[in-house]
Parts: sequence; structure tokens; C-alpha cells
Amino acid sequence: MGEYLSREQILAVQDCKIEEVDVPEWGGIIRVKALSGTERDQLEAAIIGKSGEERNYNNLRARMVALTVVDESGDLIFETKDIAALGAKNARALDRIFDVGQRLSGMTAKDVKELVGKSKPDRSADSSSG
Repeated sequence: MGEYLSREQILAVQDCKIEEVDVPEWGGIIRVKALSGTERDQLEAAIIGKSGEERNYNNLRARMVALTVVDESGDLIFETKDIAALGAKNARALDRIFDVGQRLSGMTAKDVKELVGKSKPDRSADSSSG
């Protein structure tokens, strides 16, 4: 067992993984980072909404792209106002980036299914497709 970490040690750790992703649909390579805790909460809050009853999946992939694509310095290159324009981009490219962001962020398929499933009645007959 390792030693206990101090507050300073924890806050000083750069724990955000970044991965380069080839996006042939866009003609180049981008950098995708893991979501921070705050960014993941933002993504989930955008899906769940204020009432918690109705889910908003509009531009889910574009939201993930906006929260994970960074420049060489690790700074986000997109803003919230870019989400609609990103949503109009090639679905295959968005899927690829979404998958990498999801994996780097430790977001499992089960996590996504839970977010999706909470808004709809139980449709266990539909869950066999994969």
C-alpha cells in the first residue's frame, strides 16, 4: 500500500489523459482529453435537465466533442455556442470522438445507458440489440 497523499499533491497532479485521434472526415488529427469531474457533471446535467424527468439527447455527441477536443496547450477549442454547428458535422466523426472521450473519461456504456434509460419506460425487449 502506498503513502497517503496530501491535498497539495492531489491538486498538483495532472491527471487528464489526452489522446490524438485521426478524423479523416475532417482531414486531420485532433486531440481529445478526458472529461474533468465538472465537465462530466455539465454533460450529465445537460442530458438530465432541471426537472430530472425529461432527457435531452439533442447533440449529445457534439456536446462531448465540445467538452473534450483541445489544442496543443490542453485548452478547449470549442465553446457552448459551437454545439449546434458541431452537431451538423459527420456522424461517424462525432461517434469516433465521442467514443474516445467516453473511454478516456471512464464513462462506461452502462453509464450512458443509465442516462438514456432513466427517461423512458422499461423497454427490456429492445435491450437485446447491441
